[in-house]
Amino acid sequence: MKTKNIHATCIAIGKRGVLLLGKSGTGKSELALRLLDEGAKLVADDRTDLFLRGGALMARAPATIAGLMEVREMGIIAMPYAKSAKLALVVQLGKRGPRLPRPRFYSAPFAAKPVPIIALDGHAPAATAKIRAALAAFSKGLFRDSFNEP
Repeated sequence: MKTKNIHATCIAIGKRGVLLLGKSGTGKSELALRLLDEGAKLVADDRTDLFLRGGALMARAPATIAGLMEVREMGIIAMPYAKSAKLALVVQLGKRGPRLPRPRFYSAPFAAKPVPIIALDGHAPAATAKIRAALAAFSKGLFRDSFNEP
């Protein structure tokens, strides 16, 4: 099985994986911690292995850091984690995205089914709510005039 290790954090909300991408300091671990506090589960912190299963893009932690999360000003903490998650959303952290974005899909390192990508400010108070709203909208086809499956 091919695996690609990338600089990213991944959490699972229910059975849906959310991959958090961004440069150091954009809030990947902080946003993940807020989502975990709201009931999400850790998949991988800082480094994530991507792989294919049945044509779907999957994520898991490298074995050496599975179940570990770096929390700034605290250290590395062991916590419960999901062994893997099927990616349903990719979030590019940094500056906010456009008000009404055009559809974008993550360029996976493998020939995987398309995964939608959104841009967010990971430090914004509504970031966790926007991620949950995006997951619901993508899974139920609720977007109007912007996102559509390719």
